[in-house]
Amino acid sequence: MDPVITQSELRGAGVTLAADRWDPPAPGASGSGVDRKGVVLLLHGGGQTRHSWRNTGRSLAADGWSTIAVDARGHGDSQWAPDGDYGIDALVADLTSIVAELGEKPVLVGASMGGMTSLIGQGENPDLARGLVLVDIAPKVETSGTAEIMAFMRSGLEGFPSLDEAAAAIAAYTPNRVRKPNPQGLRKNLRLRDGRWFWHWDPAFLRQGDEPTRQADSIVRYERARKAAAAVTVPTMLVRGKESHVVSEEGAKELLELIPSAKLIDVTGAGHMVAGDDNDVFSGGLKGFLDEDVVAVRR
Repeated sequence: MDPVITQSELRGAGVTLAADRWDPPAPGASGSGVDRKGVVLLLHGGGQTRHSWRNTGRSLAADGWSTIAVDARGHGDSQWAPDGDYGIDALVADLTSIVAELGEKPVLVGASMGGMTSLIGQGENPDLARGLVLVDIAPKVETSGTAEIMAFMRSGLEGFPSLDEAAAAIAAYTPNRVRKPNPQGLRKNLRLRDGRWFWHWDPAFLRQGDEPTRQADSIVRYERARKAAAAVTVPTMLVRGKESHVVSEEGAKELLELIPSAKLIDVTGAGHMVAGDDNDVFSGGLKGFLDEDVVAVRR
């Protein structure tokens, strides 16, 4: 039986957030289906949408996890912030509001910006979640790598004349990833306006800080993230792309010193967009962590 997929809206901190949910097929009289293990909340990186998690969502649901992927404020089909606030405090407030609405502690899986949101959220709210997975993000990030991300995001502000040109821009930015022959799948991340294709996020998002951290003052952000990491006590895993320009070996090592119980997976051949660069390795490592470290804690 296939996972049950539904679309819904969640309440953020003053904004409405779009979400996709994959639920495990329920055990039936024939013995088909799987036992439910809990909830996984997937938070994407800046400039992405919930659709970047669709393969992960299906895979985890088939393994027994109710899995929810959310469009961050100002992204995808979620509401744009009326006040233009896309800072880390607003993102964390959205996260805590979502978790309160769920009614049970999820495992947080966050990539880049979504990972920093999860790290700050969990470190400053110890009862928020039952597990934490950081996808190529740590307190210490490389400024050259974050600058690359911001340059890529700014390069699309004027839009693209065709989906093919948008696909070419992505291919140049993610050389580790196999380029899909048909760019039509990009329609979920782009919107056609006045004959040009624009990324599906609020341009005001670029006004505050860099994409992974959303805080302009790098020193304040770094110390806050370090303090949050040192306070994390739930099972934690860092998934790092070996070719990442954002999280270095030094940055990964520091995170493991701050969270001594944390696990590390280095994905060979993957860059910052590790979940998409090598989805099989990512999903396999994530499933192993969830079963061996998160589920086992409750037994």
